[in-house]
Amino acid sequence: MHLLICLPLIVPFLAAACARPVADRLPPATATWLLTLSAVMLAGASCAVLGLLVIAAAIRLPVIAAAGRLSLTVVERTDPASLPLGLFAGGLLTLAAGAAVIATWRRTSAIIRAHREARQLSGAGPVVIIEDDRADAYAAPGWPGRIVITSGMLAALNGSECDVVLAHERAHASGCHYLFTAAVRLSAAANPLLRPVATAVGYSVERWADERAARAVGNRKLVARTVAKAALAASAAPSGSRPAVALAAVPGRLPDRTSGAVPRRVGALLLPPPRRSLILPVVAAALLLLSAAAVVDAAGSLHATIEFAQAAFVS
Repeated sequence: MHLLICLPLIVPFLAAACARPVADRLPPATATWLLTLSAVMLAGASCAVLGLLVIAAAIRLPVIAAAGRLSLTVVERTDPASLPLGLFAGGLLTLAAGAAVIATWRRTSAIIRAHREARQLSGAGPVVIIEDDRADAYAAPGWPGRIVITSGMLAALNGSECDVVLAHERAHASGCHYLFTAAVRLSAAANPLLRPVATAVGYSVERWADERAARAVGNRKLVARTVAKAALAASAAPSGSRPAVALAAVPGRLPDRTSGAVPRRVGALLLPPPRRSLILPVVAAALLLLSAAAVVDAAGSLHATIEFAQAAFVS
């Protein structure tokens, strides 16, 4: 295997550094798709590289070489992977696999539980109003999803602003945005370097819903004012735990108060919609293709080493 195998382990650093600029500069839908696909592919590529390093180191063990009828002399001469490196890669791969399994179980369970609870909420239509002093609104996962809005949120907003909230949450529901956030969170569980990408996707799906709401109501300033007003209402409302159905909804609901997301969203809405650009997607696609090519090259190199070692084996 060559040094090119390190590329899939390096690109996640670049993805983490570029995630926020991508979410800010590209149209939200494009940014969401690009960041999500990048996270999934990079998590898979990094795990594949770790697996190849483990195999490359394992065939240096006499018992495995004998079982596979491999020449240890050939393996040690042609394969640069060492046993310590293999053990380190194996430890990382075990941690990544365990974290991914746990994250998958928790997220899937939360979505299923949320879907069941959403079906049991009072109200026959797709929009459910619940009595709660907290200002809150969210799109519950499901097929189809339901929009939940509290009486506290309705009291904090006027009629046109409530229309914005409903349009925002309908965009989440119709776009199944929770699937994007779930996929990128699982990727970040397998490769913690991708956590900034997961944060960026949480922001970009909110921007996606903001832009859809702006098109629906035809007033970007109204949407910007509603986002800010809803965030203030949520901050002033009584604290309390959210129901499970809300916890599995799209993270960073309309009144998202983390990491300065609300000011960024408001500022973006006060500007014209972002223009489409091919530069960032093309660069990202090139890096992803190089990462995939590095994995394929490493796998081919390892396969060639094993075949050569088998051909040179002397019983």
